[in-house]
Amino acid sequence: MDTVQSLKQGKIGVLPTDTLYGIHARALDRVAVEKVYTIRRRQPNKLFIILIASIDDLKKFKIEMDDHTQGFLEKHWPASLSVVLPCPHDEFKYLHRTTKTLAFRIPKKTNLLAILKQTGPLISTTVNPEGQDPAKTISQAKVYFGNQLDFYVDEGYLDNPPSTLIKFESGRPAVLRQGTVKI
Repeated sequence: MDTVQSLKQGKIGVLPTDTLYGIHARALDRVAVEKVYTIRRRQPNKLFIILIASIDDLKKFKIEMDDHTQGFLEKHWPASLSVVLPCPHDEFKYLHRTTKTLAFRIPKKTNLLAILKQTGPLISTTVNPEGQDPAKTISQAKVYFGNQLDFYVDEGYLDNPPSTLIKFESGRPAVLRQGTVKI
């Protein structure tokens, strides 16, 4: 079974991103999202980045933006830039964990974008148990998670800086984590 079909069927696996390897599942599949929290032993108040294929994918989460924010995103995406946006809707509580915000990124990696166009939005988190270093190889990822994950896509050694993480305050981007994209 290929990666796209696996994800569409609710499976969870490791894919290379434009930063590091990530554990991925479909963002609109509540059961798969909860399984990732459990497998990764992630603190329930820590959110995942949601990878999307286009700005239009934000509509799937009922995200509303002003023209300035949309213009900023259109100018800077795709890139290793994650953006925290308001999401007050209770139907996405399993994603926003009462923070009423979600973080999104359109990756620059073309093969990952091709997968996103077929699967829809995916949650993404580094491949490591809470408190451990992120896996830089598939063999390290398998040491961490073995057969708890359904698939692994190997792209060799990956060790890039994390995405830059921003949110908008009074219409201006505020850097929460400086990464590869300088804001």
